[in-house]
Amino acid sequence: MKKILVSAIASLLVTMATAAVQAEPSTQLVSSHAEVAALLRSAHSTTQYHVLAIYFHQQQTALDLEAQAEKAEWQSRSRNSAGMAAKYPRPADSSRFRYEYLKSKAETAARHAAHFEELAAAQ
Repeated sequence: MKKILVSAIASLLVTMATAAVQAEPSTQLVSSHAEVAALLRSAHSTTQYHVLAIYFHQQQTALDLEAQAEKAEWQSRSRNSAGMAAKYPRPADSSRFRYEYLKSKAETAARHAAHFEELAAAQ
C-alpha cells in the first residue's frame, strides 16, 4: 500500500512539473530546441541573453521537479531490495542513476543561466 502511495505521489509530482512548465506560455519566449540553438548561435544583445537565461532557468526548474519525483521513486524502490543476490542493475539503482542524471542536467542548466545573466549584465 505504501509503495502504491509513493508511486502515485511521484507520478503526480512529474505531472505537476510538466503542467507548470507548460502553463506559463507568457514567460516561455522560445518554443523549440531549434529556436534555442539558433539563438545560442546568434545571441549578441542584452535582450537575447535575458531570453536565454530565462529559458535555462525554466529548464532547471523542470529538471529539479522531475529529479524530486525520481528521488521519491528511488527511496521507495530502496525499501524493496531483494538482497545481495539481486541482479544488477536493481530497480533502485536505475532510479538512483536517473536521479543523478537529472540533477546533473539541472546543474548544467543553472550554469548556463548564470553565464547568460553575466553576459547580459556586462552589456
